[in-house]
Amino acid sequence: MSGVKKNITQSKFNTVIEYFQSNPKQILFRVVALLLLFWFLFDDYGILKRVRMEIEYGSLLERYTIEQQKMLDNEQRIQHAREPDSIEKAARERYNFRKSGETLFIIRGE
Repeated sequence: MSGVKKNITQSKFNTVIEYFQSNPKQILFRVVALLLLFWFLFDDYGILKRVRMEIEYGSLLERYTIEQQKMLDNEQRIQHAREPDSIEKAARERYNFRKSGETLFIIRGE
């Protein structure tokens, strides 16, 4: 039985060798195309890395705009910090202060 298996394996091997010998340019072209495809996809500057970098850039840009808005809000609060209305507003919102005779309702967001 092992002789039959060996014979079948050898015949398959011979068939592959004959195909390579009959079409060497086609085989070379396919191998080069496959290598180029892997190079374009998985290189340090390949398509997959480029897509990941674009996604990260988008998230960083969004975070940057949020932080810029926070900075603008803080600058406005600093400019209006000396006004009595802003001091009263901060005391009411942050520290839950109230005037005498007022009822305080605390509504917490989720």
